[in-house]
Amino acid sequence: MHQTEQLINTLRDLSATVNEVDFKQRGYHCEVLLNQDNLREFARLMYDLKYYLVFVSAVHVEPAIDIVYQFAHFNSPSRVVARLPVDADGTVPTICDIFQGANWHERETKDFYGVVFRDHPYLKPLILPEEDVDLKPLLKAEGKVKDRSEVSWQPPEPEESREAETNEPSSETS
Repeated sequence: MHQTEQLINTLRDLSATVNEVDFKQRGYHCEVLLNQDNLREFARLMYDLKYYLVFVSAVHVEPAIDIVYQFAHFNSPSRVVARLPVDADGTVPTICDIFQGANWHERETKDFYGVVFRDHPYLKPLILPEEDVDLKPLLKAEGKVKDRSEVSWQPPEPEESREAETNEPSSETS
């Protein structure tokens, strides 16, 4: 069984939404939609299955900022993207005690988006000066934030509908 198929079967026990996607179109094999209660269990599972953390970042969308995690497997072609909406209080659990590399990424995400990673051992500013604690350079201005559905991947339009748009009747007469 392929590594991603095994992972999907295992993730079904987490109460997370798991979708297998086309790697050629999206650049990863599986997308997982998490909640605050299953993030740490998910991270432990990824660690136990020998996945490594590629990055942690965020996307400022409505209705909440989404934290985005990407994992890859050491020994097989399997990439996983996980998304977690930030709580109304602006916090999410840390995973830096599970994946050491998350420490730097979580600090950077706090600098740029203001998200606080609960129980992080050293959530000091990483890039921005400490006196600019209120500066969140990657947050969008009010009224400019798009809905999550507007920035989510959508399947490409069928070929025939694109051809119909470009092959409209000509206004020239013979």
